[in-house]
Amino acid sequence: MARIKSAVKNIRKTRRRRAVNIIRRGRLRSQIKRLRSLLAKKDAGGASRELARTLSLLDKSIGTGIIHRNTAARHKSRLTRQVNALQAVR
Repeated sequence: MARIKSAVKNIRKTRRRRAVNIIRRGRLRSQIKRLRSLLAKKDAGGASRELARTLSLLDKSIGTGIIHRNTAARHKSRLTRQVNALQAVR
């Protein structure tokens, strides 16, 4: 266990940051699942609305360091392509 004051403080900071990051990562994953469920139901209108929210959340997640920018780009590309394909079928 750490005894030095700065090390103890760093442990506290790390625990707080970890808790916040877990919440943010869970929010992102839930949003992606919500969009994918709408795609599975073939709900084009709902999917296009959720796509905007999902893309926004992905961009915010890059800024806070939750996910890597290439991972976000991959998700954005695939989800956008699926939504566009669903709208083209209509």
